[in-house]
Amino acid sequence: MTNLILKSEILNNVLENKPIARQEIIDIYQNSIKNSNDLFLTAQNLRIKNKSNSVTFSKKAFFNIVNLCKDTCSYCTYKAEPGEEKISLMSKQQIKDLLELSKKYKCVEALFVTGEQPEQKYPEAREWLKENGFKSTSEYLVHSSEMALELGLFPHTNAGNLNFEEMKELKKTNVSMGIMLENVSERLTKKGMPHHLAASKKPQTRLKILENSGKLGIPMTTGILVGIGETIEEIIDSILAIKELHEKYKNIQEVILQNFHPKPDTIMKDTPSANEEYFKKIVALTRIIIPQMNIQIPPNLSPRSYQSFLQLGINDWGGISPLTPDFVNPEFSWPEINKVEENSKKAGFDLKCRFPVYPEFFSFISKKLRDKIAVIENEEGYVKEEYWK
Repeated sequence: MTNLILKSEILNNVLENKPIARQEIIDIYQNSIKNSNDLFLTAQNLRIKNKSNSVTFSKKAFFNIVNLCKDTCSYCTYKAEPGEEKISLMSKQQIKDLLELSKKYKCVEALFVTGEQPEQKYPEAREWLKENGFKSTSEYLVHSSEMALELGLFPHTNAGNLNFEEMKELKKTNVSMGIMLENVSERLTKKGMPHHLAASKKPQTRLKILENSGKLGIPMTTGILVGIGETIEEIIDSILAIKELHEKYKNIQEVILQNFHPKPDTIMKDTPSANEEYFKKIVALTRIIIPQMNIQIPPNLSPRSYQSFLQLGINDWGGISPLTPDFVNPEFSWPEINKVEENSKKAGFDLKCRFPVYPEFFSFISKKLRDKIAVIENEEGYVKEEYWK
């Protein structure tokens, strides 16, 4: 009985915006193993309190600029090696062609994705950059972002561990940027663990990038990967690390919670997918730890049940493309946007199309970028329906 009273008291404190300690979060999770109703209900109440009854998404095109990568992760199939059929080295003309096609499909976001500093490892990457007139991938990304803006799309770059000066330069043309923290666990970087051969995913390295984004005032998307062999304490510590950075700089605009799925031809091909009940508890816990945060799950990674996560605390579906595949998870197709809208409405939520930067983070971007957004923005700060439907 004492434990039940304690559990109820902790959750009531959360609803009253009172601080919650790390051990209390662990206790909430432990209690949810037997019965998750209280956890889920609290997360749902916090979501309604802080995010009303709408759910957002960004209508995007995925630009797989270069998928050579100096890292090797145990679960990744995005990375290509020279000579492989799936290699992507987009030319300026290919980028322009896709931007023009994206505009025809009424996309709003140009998502620019690259491998981790490919020119440091591969002569092929250096030659590709040289052919297009650039010395570094980040220079190419600046040029690509300028092209996107000229055509009326809004860039969001996710290019791994960019340095301070590279991020400073990209801020001029990108309304937001992203990097997945994945997990703060040093244990997951040890031999035999998922991040052993991925130097860029060392927790302190990733946290430094997020710290730099705060210093630069860049609206930043980050998140964690769930189901790669982490402990619940490591998950909680990862969310708390994001919360701490956001409290310091106020620039973390969104937390993505991504459920692991094994892929053929990877070291972790026989590791089972993240257990859905466990994943749902992580989603609800995240809402409890950071009550006012925008929290996203990718709907294509939970194709049969994504709408059920609306009752657990999420308020965003992330980027959905009507045009390009998810090159990171190519085996999972994007759901049709009208189907996502229908399922959201059935669950009691209105679907709204947002820019790659959330309305509450508009103050972080330059007047030049803000003025471009204003052209197709409605009174709530979202994209006018006629521009995306």
